[in-house]
Amino acid sequence: MLVDSFGRVATDLRVSLTDKCNLRCGYCMPPEGLDWLPKPDLLTADEICRLVEIGVRRLGITEVRYTGGEPLLRRELTEIVARTTALRPRPQVSITSNGIGLARLAEPLAAAGLDRVNISLDTLDRQTFVRLAHRDRLPDVLAGLAAAERAGLRPVKVNSVLMRGVNEHEAAGLLRFCLERGYELRFIEQMPLDAQHGWRRDTMVTADEILGMLNGHFSLTPDEPGERGSAPAEIFLVDGGPARVGVIGSVTRPFCGACDRVRLTADGQIRNCLFATEESDLRAALRGSASDDEIAARWTAAVRGKRAGHGIDDPAFLRPARPMSAIGG
Repeated sequence: MLVDSFGRVATDLRVSLTDKCNLRCGYCMPPEGLDWLPKPDLLTADEICRLVEIGVRRLGITEVRYTGGEPLLRRELTEIVARTTALRPRPQVSITSNGIGLARLAEPLAAAGLDRVNISLDTLDRQTFVRLAHRDRLPDVLAGLAAAERAGLRPVKVNSVLMRGVNEHEAAGLLRFCLERGYELRFIEQMPLDAQHGWRRDTMVTADEILGMLNGHFSLTPDEPGERGSAPAEIFLVDGGPARVGVIGSVTRPFCGACDRVRLTADGQIRNCLFATEESDLRAALRGSASDDEIAARWTAAVRGKRAGHGIDDPAFLRPARPMSAIGG
């Protein structure tokens, strides 16, 4: 088991398949993009699957989520999903995506065993989408969401980041859109993980503000208070239920004390926290002919050193050197 010094057990593995993305959302990267990792630095499909198998069969991983960058840009994604769902014990397998290309891939991914998807959607206005993402691709995202629903990748979850002066006025509209289609919406506080280092706490839209915006249009009541566990989202029933909405207050309402996540970057580094400033290199071990036992031992040691919390409120807080696109969500 992957246990840290505070007794938390990591069972949820987030695997970045690439640092590349076909959008340029301001809370992640600049309009001109970033210097992508050289292809030789990336884990191969076989290397990814070997590490995931070690995690599942030896270290107690029960859920695997493939992320990016944009995971749909990884040519072997369907193969990787199929090999992961063939593992025994079988983990739950999902992807976090911007949805571009999902209209074409939803059915093949479902056939490969993918359980569900999380799709980023920050606005329903085409011009605002272009302002946020520097690409005119909103119709493609909406098509991807619809295709995921048709393919049975349920519940289709939608992730939204509200930015002050840009799209925070759309909170209620985004929720109505999701309620009408049976999608599950999660609002996520903007985090200090942009490559430009433009994040400021005093300008971010907080969880309290998001709930205030929604309460002006809907009646929200906590769903099963005290039963959150390791889930990052606080869940609320909308107008008495059964429809629900979640708010992930990563900054102002941290859930570090129950965190069960560990991350593997596209170049084979283990990160025990999204905001970690240190990494453990598993790629070198893989390519150095290390045994599964040796790799598992390195992985276990990496998780053991996990800190109590991300420390964003600490005056000594240091942002991770990598932006979100290179870490993987």
